[in-house]
Amino acid sequence: MSGRVIAGIGCRRGCAAQDILRVLDRVGMDVAAIAVPAFKANEPGVREAARRLGVPVIRVDDAALAAAQARCVTRSLAAARATGFASVAEGSALAACGPRGRLVLARIAVGGATCALAEAPP
Repeated sequence: MSGRVIAGIGCRRGCAAQDILRVLDRVGMDVAAIAVPAFKANEPGVREAARRLGVPVIRVDDAALAAAQARCVTRSLAAARATGFASVAEGSALAACGPRGRLVLARIAVGGATCALAEAPP
């Protein structure tokens, strides 16, 4: 990989930072930032996980998340019912990387958190 890697995170309300850190540990890669949909950006667990990693939180607005859905490879009916988006983690990662970003790890789940990785072009 030659660009910066962004972790898209999906999580349940009240998800602990430890759950987010566990899913990020499972991917085994350093990330430049954590991307989440705007409706999750103020979750304390998301903020704390980013603080512990020393990376920024990228807030992805609904329009960017919607635009990224067609590039996602996994979809969740439960996520679609709860949020209106079938792919939160992948969509967030791809949206944060821009239209030329590419998915490098499809969504994985650990506990109450999901993670997908996308790479932004250099």
